[in-house]
Amino acid sequence: MIFDAAQTFTLPYPGPPADALAFVRDPARALGRLRFLRDLRADEGGVRGELVVPLPGLGDADLPFHSLLSLTPDGADLIPQALSGERAWVEVAGQARVQGTDPQLPPELHFTFQFRAHLATPDAQGWGGAAFEKMIRAAASRTLDRVARELPGSIRAALPTEPA
Repeated sequence: MIFDAAQTFTLPYPGPPADALAFVRDPARALGRLRFLRDLRADEGGVRGELVVPLPGLGDADLPFHSLLSLTPDGADLIPQALSGERAWVEVAGQARVQGTDPQLPPELHFTFQFRAHLATPDAQGWGGAAFEKMIRAAASRTLDRVARELPGSIRAALPTEPA
């Protein structure tokens, strides 16, 4: 099964353009407040973590992801990497751009994220198997939608409250 979600939004940055650029190039800082991400790590090898999918009656399923971080002149890109050996994983792609160089106006942060969850489920055997698959499909789809909806507020919460 494959599920997709996406989100595009713009936020003002409360500081100079150079600080805004540093912020969008630091995914651990920018994404650190997103409650559906666990064990978020960013280093020269990219960005890794787990997307937590609550499954009714079964607890949480952790969908790992790995994205390369590519710096651009005006921001950064997340380039999803396929994970082998996983029954469930998620591709996290994104673009973050800083616009505005006028020191009298706050720069704007432009974000675009795409999520694609890959879930391998056992073949549905009879009504019970089909119902289980439907429950997994609904839970994963809801979680991706929530992550997409919560991104603007989570990144806003990670912004500094005053210019540095």
